[in-house]
Amino acid sequence: MITNFTVQSADGSAVPLDRYAGQVLLIVNTASKCGFTPQYEGLEALHRRYSDRGFEVLGFPCNQFGAQEPGDAAEISRFCSLTYNVTFPVFAKVDVNGAGADPLFDRLKRDAPGVLGSKAIKWNFTKFLVNRAGEVVHRYAPATKPEQLAADIEALL
Repeated sequence: MITNFTVQSADGSAVPLDRYAGQVLLIVNTASKCGFTPQYEGLEALHRRYSDRGFEVLGFPCNQFGAQEPGDAAEISRFCSLTYNVTFPVFAKVDVNGAGADPLFDRLKRDAPGVLGSKAIKWNFTKFLVNRAGEVVHRYAPATKPEQLAADIEALL
């Protein structure tokens, strides 16, 4: 279960994901300088629309794709807040692929492989939908816009 993992907040403190137990989650690897960066707006809209029903977006900045997330935690937080008025949690920068991949993302990739069973995340803004039981139920490609996920989210709420 996803809620068995602990991740790092933007300030470096440990965040046990069991604090989100019983909620529907959308876990996304993000970047501030990517063609898909405007998806922050749609992610925030989903967060605001469904948070009172037990839904949470969790953002994980990643610099592995075209070095499109070069900033430190303070810069990333400032960008998200000032540019897109993000109120959902944005955690510490992580690797999502390779030997240094965050264990959470290893689990997400294992539970929801990509096209043709590929495990690797191909780009920024890959999205993973997690049900209330902490199980990954769907993986969405970076090009899938957040608003296209509304029906799937509603079905889990």
